[in-house]
Amino acid sequence: MKKIILAIFCIGISLTYAQNQTTPTIKSILLEQLKTTHNVQDWFVPASKAVAGLTPEQAMWKEGNANHSIGQLVNHLIFWNKQSLAKFKGDKPDNFSGNNNETFEISFDKKSWTAAVKELDDVLTEWEKVVEAADDAKLQSWYSTIAHIGTHNAYHTGQILYIRKQQGSWDSEKGVK
Repeated sequence: MKKIILAIFCIGISLTYAQNQTTPTIKSILLEQLKTTHNVQDWFVPASKAVAGLTPEQAMWKEGNANHSIGQLVNHLIFWNKQSLAKFKGDKPDNFSGNNNETFEISFDKKSWTAAVKELDDVLTEWEKVVEAADDAKLQSWYSTIAHIGTHNAYHTGQILYIRKQQGSWDSEKGVK
């Protein structure tokens, strides 16, 4: 009898859940990943929040010669998001020598920090718009690349937060203790 009651309870919960939830699609999953790595805080701090409030000096700071600065990481993210976005849209991507180290060194200085933050936001916003507008066939052929873009963005955002914690410029009330 207990098994029957438990089964009925589970079926009831499943039906209630099913009525209140839509079935995820490739588009909805990719959009959720893009948004949570851009500007919607969920399990982790998104890129927009990770760079918010940084001074150019903080963005240029780095510990040792082997590590990247936040500004360099932001430029790297901008570069790869723009490259992939151009390909997704059928446009010609910027010229690239194939040396990934160059993507961290894209003309960053004190004056360009505000522009870099805006450009990062713009390219991530554009990714969300094109995925929203894309048809299922396009997303079917690009889903793996787009998922990797979200993972790549999250990885480097984590590095940005680590650097901010090292330099003492991160407010732990914003998401990472």
